[in-house]
Amino acid sequence: MELSIDFQPVYQHHDLLIELGRVEMAMEHLEDRSEKERQSLRPRLLSRMSRLRDELQRLEV
Repeated sequence: MELSIDFQPVYQHHDLLIELGRVEMAMEHLEDRSEKERQSLRPRLLSRMSRLRDELQRLEV
């Protein structure tokens, strides 16, 4: 008997959650950066976080 289970959606969901956690940790450490770095990094991190959340929602449908 061959058991064929597709774990790809589970792995993808897990990977997105890990990446979202990394972005959240980076956001928490922004205050350790200079003002110039914060102004540069914050929009990029927020954009990345938004894309990750959108992708997670797409997977849940």
